[in-house]
Formats: sequence, C-alpha cells, structure tokens
Amino acid sequence: MTRPISLAHLTVLGLPPPEMVRVAARTGYDRVGLRLIGVTDTSPGYPLMDDPAMLRETLAALAATGLGVLDIEFVRITPGLDVAGLEGFMAAGAELGARHVITAPYDPDLARLADRLAAVSDLAGRYGLSAVLEFFPWTVVPDLAAAMRLVAAAGRPELGILVDTLHFDRSRSRTADLDRVPPARLPFAHVADAPVRPAYTTEELLHAGRAERLPPGEGEIDIRTILAHLPADSPLALEVPMTALTAALGPEAVARRVRAAATRLLAGG
Repeated sequence: MTRPISLAHLTVLGLPPPEMVRVAARTGYDRVGLRLIGVTDTSPGYPLMDDPAMLRETLAALAATGLGVLDIEFVRITPGLDVAGLEGFMAAGAELGARHVITAPYDPDLARLADRLAAVSDLAGRYGLSAVLEFFPWTVVPDLAAAMRLVAAAGRPELGILVDTLHFDRSRSRTADLDRVPPARLPFAHVADAPVRPAYTTEELLHAGRAERLPPGEGEIDIRTILAHLPADSPLALEVPMTALTAALGPEAVARRVRAAATRLLAGG
C-alpha cells in the first residue's frame, strides 16, 4: 500500500507557508505540515492566524497545487499554557484543512500535563482536528512508554501519539511497545535518519532534533523495522532539517533529496 508522503516544515523552515507548499508540490510530496507557532526564540514560526494575507496566499497555493495539510504545529504544553488562547491557531488549522495538531510535553507536573493535554485535545476536536503528542528524549516524556502512560492519563480516546524515528531510536523505545498502541492512536509518523551511538548528550539530541539529520536510509536507524510496526496506511512526514546543506544548495534541493531518499527506502533500495 502506498503511504502519503508529507513535507514537514522543519525540513525547509526558512520558507514561508505559500512557498513551502509550492516547493513541496514541485518535489513530489502529497501533503505538508505547517509550523504556525515557533519552537524556540531563534527559529521561525508563521502565525497564519494573525496574518490574513499570508493565510489567503497559503490557501491559494494549496488549491493550485492540490496538496493537503497533514498537520499544524507546535503546541508546547508548559505550566503557563493558555489553552483558550490557542483558539485562533486551531481555527486557522481548520481553514487550512489540517488533520492534526502536534503537541509537546514541557510541564514537569505530569498530572497537570495530562489535564492540559486533554484540554488541547478537546479544543482541537471542536475544530475538526485531532491532537497528537510527540515525545522527545530530553523532556519529561522521554520515550514511547511514557507517552503511552500520559495519553492514557489524559483520558481522550481520540488523542494520538506521534512517533518520530529519530526520537524513537534515541530514546531507546521498543518496537514491542508500538504493538501495544491501538492503531488509531498512531495516525502518522515523522521519518528521519541519523548515526546511531551508544549514548548522547542533551546538546547532541537537540542538535540532531532541530538542525542536522540525514535523509531516510542514509544513516543507521532501522527505519524499516519501525515502520513495519506502524499502521500500513499511515502518512509519513519527512522531517529532515539539514542546515548546512540548505545553506549551500537551498531548501528546494534539500526537499528533493529527502523525498528521493524516502522513495528508495520504501521501495527497499
């Protein structure tokens, strides 16, 4: 079965959404993920909910190319998160036709984190979106097992878990745990490759996570095995930031290389 392939915004983060959509179409993707909220103070986000002109241009690019929006991001669930303040973000996602909202765990109080995650899921649902929790090895929810516990504590059957092959491998998560997750909780996955080492510093985890990864099949992560334990028809979002190569060749060349690598991997090459 052919999986839909999405271009995650982090791969080409310097491109604003309208141009990002056009690049994705030219380089062979089916969908896109759009970063409407920045992750750090030094990395861009594109708040379409506050920019009607860019929102219209993005919608026009989607209509012209026929691409869909797989997800919008990035909701950091922190102790001070104002869930009601995300309403404009969710409304923009609904207008874009997005399917999912990516959330991340940044509250050390796990009970409060579960409650906020449930509230974000409820708000997303009112706009026809589903929330997914992404786990990261440097956070309070470092691996798949911890993500499963948190999602269960949130008590929302529609809440998903986002598996990123990089974070899955570097958190020492187990494929056996994937088999315990109901398929409906795994609506799509992020795919990237990297070298595999016995251990990583937090700095190394963050650098790979945000700045330098490898296209699928060009590193040492056993991506095929991870994908074999995910639903066979779930979309794959290629999230492969390559900062140095982007500076040298430009974002479109990176998007094209990443897409070609994924094609080879999925074909067994």
